[in-house]
Amino acid sequence: MELEVVLPNESPLMPPGQLVDLAQQAEELGFRTAWLPDHLLPPGEFGATFGGVYEPLMTLGHLGALTDRIRLGTSVLVVPLRDPFLLAKQLATLQQLSAGRIVLGAGVGWSQQEFAAVGADFGRRGAITDDALALLRHLFGGGSAPYEARRFGYTEGVFAPLPEQPVEIMIGGNSDAALRRAARFGDSWQGIPAAPAAFAERAGRLADLAGDRTVAAGLRIGWQGGASGTTAEQLAGEVLEYAAVGADRVAVHFGDADDTAVRMSALVTALRARR
Repeated sequence: MELEVVLPNESPLMPPGQLVDLAQQAEELGFRTAWLPDHLLPPGEFGATFGGVYEPLMTLGHLGALTDRIRLGTSVLVVPLRDPFLLAKQLATLQQLSAGRIVLGAGVGWSQQEFAAVGADFGRRGAITDDALALLRHLFGGGSAPYEARRFGYTEGVFAPLPEQPVEIMIGGNSDAALRRAARFGDSWQGIPAAPAAFAERAGRLADLAGDRTVAAGLRIGWQGGASGTTAEQLAGEVLEYAAVGADRVAVHFGDADDTAVRMSALVTALRARR
């Protein structure tokens, strides 16, 4: 089971150097992936509900230059808010610059107000996401023009750089639609389950949908800690419970940025004590 971290990117007051410090510490502690959230123009203040103060793809490029081993991804990028051709170019460039460490965590979004604010189509967001992912697969695979598709075709053009290592696509979400999308396009899936039994049911459904395709099953949980909250030992037990029912990856958001470093270290220590 791979341990991952969702970096705290919810406060406009947090200096960008703090994200760098946390990514570097996560790498040293052995976290496999560092994720960043995404919102372009949310209807409320950035905070517990809306993360993504620093644009994630630009920030991942910065973190990639200042780390060596840790994978870097989005949890999750709201794909239908972006031009897919530009997104493909950005991801392919990041993949080359980071020596193959980029993961596109893709989602359809949920805030109707945010879609309206940027003039995006909320009602067709699922279909738009599917069409964008199909285009990304075509471009990353070295596909050439003409490319005829329902929404994002092109008659001529050259795409570069071609990633030397494929850009992993992670699909986020608990719905049947998200599982179907992961089974079709994803290398991995990240759910947000309420309990290990709920995760096991969704992971089993994903495996049925994927058939002969192997799609890694993961999840995202949060840890606030504090005097009345969960201890590191209790969280370690929860992580291991998810691993026991088939989680390949567990990503943890550790709450406030000022507490994240201590909590990351505490969880790793607690997990090591159980080995």
